[in-house]
Amino acid sequence: MPTIHRSMAPALSFNGGFVDTIGFLALQGLFTAHVTGNFVTLGVSIVHGTSGALAKLLALPVFAVVVGLSHLAAVSINRRGLTPLRPLLILHTLLLALFGTLAIVWGPFNDGDSASALVTGMTGVAAMAIQNAISRQHLKGAPPTTLMTGNVTQGAIDVFALIGSSDEAERGMIKQRLKPVGLNLLGFTVGCIGAALLYRVIGPACLVLPVLVAIWTCIRTFGSPDSLA
Repeated sequence: MPTIHRSMAPALSFNGGFVDTIGFLALQGLFTAHVTGNFVTLGVSIVHGTSGALAKLLALPVFAVVVGLSHLAAVSINRRGLTPLRPLLILHTLLLALFGTLAIVWGPFNDGDSASALVTGMTGVAAMAIQNAISRQHLKGAPPTTLMTGNVTQGAIDVFALIGSSDEAERGMIKQRLKPVGLNLLGFTVGCIGAALLYRVIGPACLVLPVLVAIWTCIRTFGSPDSLA
């Protein structure tokens, strides 16, 4: 995995945890990245009669459509002899900035199904859909940056394999595989905790931070052609 991928994936993992937490707190339980989790919160909305059911229903198809369009865009960019990672990161950053701006201007959202909440929420979902597409298709060899269940599973397997192995070559391979998984888990965890603490103090304005991180990932790609797969 190229050096830039090793540094970019934990940063994107931080954003994954941060933005998902803010979406949940500010938009009546909407997950912007872990969209399948919205089925659980949809059930909660139905049982308790809280708002946000429509947003949770829309999140999955919006996410799927944006991922598909990101793939088509990447294919088109490749056919032109260019590399898709940088333009996709820029688009992701712009959508993330728009999400933050809408949340700051229109929030707080007492009704998760209001027009302002729906537009804001789906903008966040679109931004994180592009991040998921980037992670899956353009950061080859890097662990996922939003869905941590697979990382936790792989991390647990590797830790116990490391404990049970006495072969130095095998232990070296396990450690090499375990490090990026651990960094992504750490980044995601810090993002979740940081988002909760900052949201409590300054509200949606804390979304400025993941935008700055996203801008850093864009800058990080310049001058690193080996990473632009």
